[in-house]
Amino acid sequence: MNTAWMELAAGRGALGIGLVVAGVVVVGLLLGAFVLGFRAKRRELPTPRPEEQPRMPAGGPVRETRERREPDEVPRSEDRLTPHQLKGHGNQGDRTSASQERPRWNEGSSGSFGSGGAGGR
Repeated sequence: MNTAWMELAAGRGALGIGLVVAGVVVVGLLLGAFVLGFRAKRRELPTPRPEEQPRMPAGGPVRETRERREPDEVPRSEDRLTPHQLKGHGNQGDRTSASQERPRWNEGSSGSFGSGGAGGR
Protein backbone atom coordinates (compact mmCIF):
# COMPACT_ATOMS: atom_id res chain seq x y z
CA MET A 1 0.00 0.00 0.00
CA ASN A 2 2.89 2.31 0.63
CA THR A 3 4.03 2.01 -2.99
CA ALA A 4 0.60 3.08 -4.27
CA TRP A 5 0.76 6.27 -2.22
CA MET A 6 4.30 6.96 -3.40
CA GLU A 7 3.31 6.51 -7.05
CA LEU A 8 0.34 8.84 -6.56
CA ALA A 9 2.57 11.46 -4.90
CA ALA A 10 5.15 11.13 -7.67
CA GLY A 11 2.42 11.64 -10.32
CA ARG A 12 1.15 14.76 -8.58
CA GLY A 13 4.68 16.10 -8.31
CA ALA A 14 5.21 15.66 -12.05
CA LEU A 15 1.88 17.36 -12.73
CA GLY A 16 2.89 20.25 -10.48
CA ILE A 17 6.26 20.61 -12.19
CA GLY A 18 4.53 20.47 -15.60
CA LEU A 19 2.12 23.26 -14.60
CA VAL A 20 5.00 25.42 -13.35
CA VAL A 21 6.92 24.88 -16.60
CA ALA A 22 3.81 25.71 -18.64
CA GLY A 23 3.28 28.86 -16.57
CA VAL A 24 6.89 29.95 -17.13
CA VAL A 25 6.50 29.35 -20.89
CA VAL A 26 3.28 31.44 -21.00
CA VAL A 27 4.91 34.28 -19.05
CA GLY A 28 7.93 34.12 -21.39
CA LEU A 29 5.67 34.33 -24.45
CA LEU A 30 3.78 37.30 -22.99
CA LEU A 31 7.02 39.14 -22.21
CA GLY A 32 8.31 38.41 -25.74
CA ALA A 33 5.09 39.77 -27.26
CA PHE A 34 5.39 42.89 -25.11
CA VAL A 35 8.99 43.46 -26.22
CA LEU A 36 8.09 42.96 -29.90
CA GLY A 37 5.15 45.37 -29.58
CA PHE A 38 7.36 47.95 -27.90
CA ARG A 39 9.94 47.70 -30.70
CA ALA A 40 7.24 48.03 -33.38
CA LYS A 41 5.79 51.10 -31.63
CA ARG A 42 9.23 52.74 -31.56
CA ARG A 43 9.58 52.25 -35.35
CA GLU A 44 6.27 54.03 -36.09
CA LEU A 45 6.19 57.64 -37.19
CA PRO A 46 5.57 60.13 -34.39
CA THR A 47 2.17 61.77 -34.07
CA PRO A 48 1.86 64.98 -36.12
CA ARG A 49 2.73 68.24 -34.42
CA PRO A 50 0.04 70.96 -34.25
CA GLU A 51 1.49 72.83 -37.25
CA GLU A 52 1.34 69.60 -39.30
CA GLN A 53 -2.39 69.09 -38.65
CA PRO A 54 -4.87 69.62 -41.51
CA ARG A 55 -6.13 73.17 -41.94
CA MET A 56 -9.42 74.53 -43.26
CA PRO A 57 -9.20 75.78 -46.86
CA ALA A 58 -8.84 79.53 -47.34
CA GLY A 59 -12.32 79.72 -48.89
CA GLY A 60 -13.95 78.15 -45.83
CA PRO A 61 -15.36 74.69 -45.37
CA VAL A 62 -16.22 72.66 -48.45
CA ARG A 63 -19.98 72.24 -48.81
CA GLU A 64 -22.10 69.64 -50.53
CA THR A 65 -23.26 70.58 -54.02
CA ARG A 66 -26.70 69.49 -55.12
CA GLU A 67 -27.64 69.63 -58.76
CA ARG A 68 -29.90 67.74 -61.12
CA ARG A 69 -28.26 65.79 -63.92
CA GLU A 70 -29.55 64.94 -67.38
CA PRO A 71 -30.41 61.25 -67.72
CA ASP A 72 -28.13 59.18 -69.88
CA GLU A 73 -29.60 55.83 -70.87
CA VAL A 74 -27.50 52.70 -71.02
CA PRO A 75 -27.31 51.57 -74.64
CA ARG A 76 -29.27 48.41 -75.46
CA SER A 77 -27.23 45.54 -76.82
CA GLU A 78 -27.55 41.80 -77.40
CA ASP A 79 -24.26 41.23 -75.61
CA ARG A 80 -23.35 42.15 -72.09
CA LEU A 81 -21.54 45.48 -71.95
CA THR A 82 -18.40 45.95 -69.93
CA PRO A 83 -17.65 49.21 -68.12
CA HIS A 84 -15.08 50.40 -70.65
CA GLN A 85 -17.69 50.07 -73.43
CA LEU A 86 -20.00 52.61 -71.77
CA LYS A 87 -19.20 56.10 -72.90
CA GLY A 88 -18.72 58.65 -70.18
CA HIS A 89 -20.86 57.06 -67.48
CA GLY A 90 -20.13 58.13 -63.95
CA ASN A 91 -18.68 61.53 -63.18
CA GLN A 92 -17.09 61.95 -66.60
CA GLY A 93 -20.26 62.19 -68.68
CA ASP A 94 -22.57 63.90 -66.19
CA ARG A 95 -24.41 66.85 -67.62
CA THR A 96 -26.09 69.43 -65.47
CA SER A 97 -29.81 69.71 -66.24
CA ALA A 98 -31.19 73.02 -67.46
CA SER A 99 -33.95 72.82 -64.84
CA GLN A 100 -32.64 72.59 -61.30
CA GLU A 101 -36.14 72.26 -59.81
CA ARG A 102 -36.46 69.20 -57.59
CA PRO A 103 -39.16 66.70 -58.55
CA ARG A 104 -42.07 66.55 -56.08
CA TRP A 105 -44.64 63.86 -55.53
CA ASN A 106 -48.09 64.45 -56.90
CA GLU A 107 -50.68 65.30 -54.27
CA GLY A 108 -52.57 62.14 -53.33
CA SER A 109 -49.93 59.85 -54.82
CA SER A 110 -48.28 57.25 -52.63
CA GLY A 111 -44.85 57.97 -53.98
CA SER A 112 -43.91 54.32 -54.25
CA PHE A 113 -43.29 52.59 -57.53
CA GLY A 114 -46.22 50.69 -58.98
CA SER A 115 -48.22 50.32 -55.80
CA GLY A 116 -51.43 51.57 -57.36
CA GLY A 117 -52.70 52.49 -53.92
CA ALA A 118 -54.38 55.73 -52.91
CA GLY A 119 -51.42 56.68 -50.76
CA GLY A 120 -51.32 57.90 -47.21
CA ARG A 121 -54.21 60.35 -47.55
